[in-house]
Amino acid sequence: MIRILHFTALLLLLILPSAAQAQQTEQVRGKASYYAKRFHGRKMSNGVSYHRDSLTCAHRTYSFGTLLEVTNPHNNKTVIVKVTDRGPYKRNRIIDLSHAAARQLDMLDHGVVEVVIKEYVPMPFTPLVIPIDKNGIFLKVEQPAALRKATISPAISSGRHP
Repeated sequence: MIRILHFTALLLLLILPSAAQAQQTEQVRGKASYYAKRFHGRKMSNGVSYHRDSLTCAHRTYSFGTLLEVTNPHNNKTVIVKVTDRGPYKRNRIIDLSHAAARQLDMLDHGVVEVVIKEYVPMPFTPLVIPIDKNGIFLKVEQPAALRKATISPAISSGRHP
């Protein structure tokens, strides 16, 4: 019985909608390109081999492992990529994307497109209070605490406790 309760609580934590949201950070607008086929299998600046089907990118200043949300403003498609390399080395570009990321942004036919970049920071899980009694049985909740009006019981206000 206890295992079922733990499993249910874990399942509820995983499907909370607030966990998928990200904090808003500064946005940078500029041109993006993507890696050519000849770079597949070569080592990147972080020491790992580049794979064209991974969602990675090259950026000049973000540290390795940083997640970036890249948006193509022409079609509003978005992809989240991980910084694994340095570059781009062309003056007018701000990011180099992997082939898979470029495919998700629909930029393969264009080669270079205008994008908006912002750091993606996942929100931490918020604690979830599950009302259970001492036997581990779920208690019925009539109304969520956030919607209840603050009322003071006459017994509490007089100093008497039940």
